Amino acid sequence: MKSFSFSTLILRSPYLSPNPFLRLQCRGIAKVRLKWVKNRSLDHIIDTETDLKAASLLKDAIKRSSTGFVTVKSIADWQKLLGLTIPVLRFIRRYPTLFHEFPHSRYANLPCFRLTDTALLLDQQETSVHQIHESDTVERLCRVLMMMKNRAIPLPSLRPLEWDLGLPCGFERSLIPKYPDHFRLVKASNGDWCLRLMEWAEEFAVSALQRSNESSELGDAYRQFKRGRTTLAFPMSFPRGYGAQKKVKAWMEEFQKLPYVSPYESCRQIDPNSDLMEKRVVGVLHELLSLTLHKKTKRNYLRSLREELNLPHKFTRIFTRYPGIFYLSLKCKTTTVSLREGYQRGKLVNPHPLTRLREKFYHVMKTGLFYRGKGAALIEKEGILLNNTAEEMVENGLDVESDETGDDECLEDENSQAEESDSD
Repeated sequence: MKSFSFSTLILRSPYLSPNPFLRLQCRGIAKVRLKWVKNRSLDHIIDTETDLKAASLLKDAIKRSSTGFVTVKSIADWQKLLGLTIPVLRFIRRYPTLFHEFPHSRYANLPCFRLTDTALLLDQQETSVHQIHESDTVERLCRVLMMMKNRAIPLPSLRPLEWDLGLPCGFERSLIPKYPDHFRLVKASNGDWCLRLMEWAEEFAVSALQRSNESSELGDAYRQFKRGRTTLAFPMSFPRGYGAQKKVKAWMEEFQKLPYVSPYESCRQIDPNSDLMEKRVVGVLHELLSLTLHKKTKRNYLRSLREELNLPHKFTRIFTRYPGIFYLSLKCKTTTVSLREGYQRGKLVNPHPLTRLREKFYHVMKTGLFYRGKGAALIEKEGILLNNTAEEMVENGLDVESDETGDDECLEDENSQAEESDSD
């Protein structure tokens, strides 16, 4: 499928003036100030997946260790790296079904941790999922690089997104060398290694918004959009009370009427201070979050890609300006951005096979937390690792709070905190 050309839209849109590009640059949509609204369901998901990610990173670290274990001394200062709000030792002891504690052979008072048989089996299953869906991972990584200004991304900026994008552990060694026609590691002028896209894949240059409209019952709208007769609208899911407000409704209608600029198109012709550029920024952030497995990531990870994505300096204000598209969470002493359309009633709408395996991983974590020493025996007895599907495990206790409208709660004090943290 051919990618949509922004210049084609400018020439074909029937509702634009004889000089449409100039009109788009000068057009001004209403500026509406919205209160930040807390969503308990999404906050709960972010809270649980923070522990899930930390446990997964610890598992990978132990797996990479030459000794097959780690000492508490070697991981003591990893709290910030893992995104934890408690000490690492306290965290790792919570999950005896994954991490087996034993004394050091030379220093009896030095706790050590290795992976349990359950954790090793889960790791084998994860490796199998990566191998089966490797082509999907390559495509996702290509799309990320295609959005970058120079079709390249520094490894220090990509590594924090490794878990969110579903890249295998040590992807620069295990995945990149297998696809020399797609990727290449190059050294930048500042000495950092960068991952560069070797070949532009036209079939990948279609955003998630375009694909969802093409494959859904709105396919006719997408076909008209390709002919330049209409625009694509972002899905909106407003907190309770927002959607009915006339000023918000009018603002969003004006915003949706602006032409949709694909994140894979060049934006050099767009005025950086125009409303059209703002919609282009929304489209870029929407696409990048769509490429993550859990439809969310930390805001600081996006900030590190600002220049590569050609985003304005204070682009993070977009998240609070468009609460119908994005949700900004302040859980776990950090700021996480989620795509609202990616979740329904507290669950991912289209879960990736790797996210289903991570659900299984989290279920094993919870079993160890609830039953402590008996957790491993219960896992073997129930046969969870081999027989239970992700849906069955959800029914057995993995379910999270439902994403009801009532989960949204407007908090004035936290609203100011979100706005302050949103300034660069």
